[in-house]
Amino acid sequence: VQLQASGGGLVQAGGSLRVSCAASQTLNTMGWYRQRPGEERELVAIIDYAGPKRYADSVKGRFTISRDNRKNTVYLQMDNLEPEDTAVYYCYAKSTVLLREYWGQGTLVTVSS
Repeated sequence: VQLQASGGGLVQAGGSLRVSCAASQTLNTMGWYRQRPGEERELVAIIDYAGPKRYADSVKGRFTISRDNRKNTVYLQMDNLEPEDTAVYYCYAKSTVLLREYWGQGTLVTVSS
C-alpha cells in the first residue's frame, strides 16, 4: 500500500490550506496525524469508509476531513489556521482486513503569525 500526500505549505495565521492523500487501494480508515517540533505524533482527524469521523479537540470547528472513496483519497481542509498548527502532517491509513497501519510521507504546514 502506498500513500501519496500533497498540499501543505506556508500560510499566514487565519488562512486556509488543504492537504490530500491518495492511497493505492481501498482502506477502511484514512486520516491525518501531525508532529510538531519536539513533540510526539498526534491524531488530527480520521474518517472511516462509511463516513464516521473523529477530530482532535484542538482542531474541531476549524478542520474538516472528507474522503472520495472512488479515488481512495482523503482530504483535510484546514481553516482559521493558527501558528500552533505548524507541523509535519502525515497521511495515515488502516486496513481492518489485514490489521495493518500505513503511513505516507510527511508534508510540512507552516503557519506564520
